[in-house]
Formats: sequence, structure tokens, C-alpha cells
Amino acid sequence: MLVYQARFLLELRRLYRIKYFKLNIPFLSHISMRAIYNNQVIAESDMTVVIEGNHYFPANSVKKKFLIESDTYTTCPWKGKASYYHVVVNGEKLEDAAWYYPFPRNLAEKIKGHIAFWNGVEVTE
Repeated sequence: MLVYQARFLLELRRLYRIKYFKLNIPFLSHISMRAIYNNQVIAESDMTVVIEGNHYFPANSVKKKFLIESDTYTTCPWKGKASYYHVVVNGEKLEDAAWYYPFPRNLAEKIKGHIAFWNGVEVTE
């Protein structure tokens, strides 16, 4: 049942994003998701937290050997200050392709201890 609820919320979020706005309601997805770069699975979990269409993987589901700390920081008005990682697989480096919120604001507390991917990393079921 939880899988159907997660799929429903993902579809609802997709429809709202297309027609109206991005939903900023964090929810736990029970769909098995993977983050892949250069044919290598970097992260895999069925317990991602979804915000604004991004899957945040629990830190313990991410293979840290593919991540290098970045000096990049950004700030989101409601989530807080984001820190970044470079993703490196087989010598190929994606700059700032993963991010996390070490101290998220109260509205985003569900993503504390989670890492999201973009910028060339494929996140898929």
C-alpha cells in the first residue's frame, strides 16, 4: 500500500510541477531508487525522501568512495545551507553533482543525513 501512496504522490507532484508549482512537502518514497553515473550505482535505497522532485538518499545508502567534498555552498530560503560533493567514477569527475543539508531548517528536517544528486547523475527506479 505504501508503494501505491508514494507513486500517487510522485504523480501528483509531477502534475503540479507541470501546471502550477513545485510542491514543497517532503515525503518518504518506498520506491526503490538508484543514482547512477558512468554505469556505476552510487546510491540505492527504497527509503528516499522526495522534495521538489529530488530524491534524497539516506547517507548510509550512498557509496562514499565515489564522493569528494566540494568547496561549493548554496542557500535555499526554506531548506537552509547546502554543501556539495563532486562525484568521481573511473576517473571521470562531475563537479558539484551531489548535495546535502548538514543543518536543514525545521521545514526540511526530514532530509538531514540525506544526499541528493543531479548534474549528470541519473536517478531512476
